[in-house]
Amino acid sequence: MDIELKPGRTRTVAALVATFAGALSLLAAPAAFAQDAAAGGAAFAPRAAEPSPFAERTMILAAAHAGERIVTVGDRGVVLLSDDRGRTWRQSAGVPANAMLTALSFADARHGWAVGHWGTILHTADGGETWRVQRVDTAEDRPLFSVHFSDPQNGIAVGLWALMLRTRDGGRSWEEVELPAPPGEARADANLMRIFQSPRGDLFIAGERGSVLRSTDGGETWSWHPTGYRGTFWSGTALDDGTLIVAGLRGSIYRSTDHGDSWQSTGGATRSSITDLAQLDDRVLAVGLDGVSLESRDRGRTFTALQREDRLGLTAVLAVDGKALVFSRNGVLPEE
Repeated sequence: MDIELKPGRTRTVAALVATFAGALSLLAAPAAFAQDAAAGGAAFAPRAAEPSPFAERTMILAAAHAGERIVTVGDRGVVLLSDDRGRTWRQSAGVPANAMLTALSFADARHGWAVGHWGTILHTADGGETWRVQRVDTAEDRPLFSVHFSDPQNGIAVGLWALMLRTRDGGRSWEEVELPAPPGEARADANLMRIFQSPRGDLFIAGERGSVLRSTDGGETWSWHPTGYRGTFWSGTALDDGTLIVAGLRGSIYRSTDHGDSWQSTGGATRSSITDLAQLDDRVLAVGLDGVSLESRDRGRTFTALQREDRLGLTAVLAVDGKALVFSRNGVLPEE
């Protein structure tokens, strides 16, 4: 199914989802979506995620802290929980939708949200043990790629074609936010890939066409801040000193030290696309496709690259006690 974005520019939903997952070109959409889409794209009720003895080998796309617990989400609605800092894992048995889950955010140790395919938004009130659906739209697979909650009531989810949803009541209701057009554009239609917050409370969104959005008022209003890059940023993070880093396609890395007003390229260490970033005490770690990881010891000014021999695509990284917990297309990676 081709969807027109603007004259001469078409993409398939499957390709866009593969783009978010790190351009893993062999990635298949969940079987339930593929079957129902083939039946004509009509709305259908998603099935619950199935328990699997191989859940730890499922592609993981995001990880987050829920107090002392670590929670991950990924393909086919798989949610993994670890209560021993990532040494062992178990699958959440209470996930009501087998959508590919792309991101999650916890406001505290118990209240968290996960987003993904079908515009799915799931909520947990018990640290990820069980989940319930707050939103889903199976008639149109407009994926959500990122979510951020500043507290248990106020959250923002973003995704395909500048889709932004906002809640002020803990997700009981969601409203679509109309964004301003970027400079020189007629309307906002870039894919929004990662939302993150700086230490002073500003919100940022890294996205398509080298775009970065900023809100200084908790998401009430947004402004575009060009980086000079024209490719897609898949990830972004704010360091503890306020330094901003966004990264993505073909190893691109851009850095800002003035709250996003200006950006400088610090890429070049790799041509492999970067899928996630994390600060590990005095280091910054980036992970990406082709088994590539990059480390910076000068707060993102320069990076050095390493590559796994098996070139396994790396999809997410989480800082745990100053070390990196890394996830991949093949699930949780053992600590090295």
